[in-house]
Amino acid sequence: SYLGLGAQPPLPSWGNMVVDGRQFLASAWWIATFPGLAIFVTVLGFNLFGDGLRDAFDPALYSESS
Repeated sequence: SYLGLGAQPPLPSWGNMVVDGRQFLASAWWIATFPGLAIFVTVLGFNLFGDGLRDAFDPALYSESS
């Protein structure tokens, strides 16, 4: 965890699941793959949501250019 913050080792988190699943990638690839995909989809969703908020509320996007 970063600077001692976040989930401690006995608590499940997507990052811990990915790290723990690395050693099983050859035999059980899904152990690390699905938590990694969950992280990817979540981050992508937040980025798209942020882009939508910027498009909706940024007045500079609607200004007339000469």
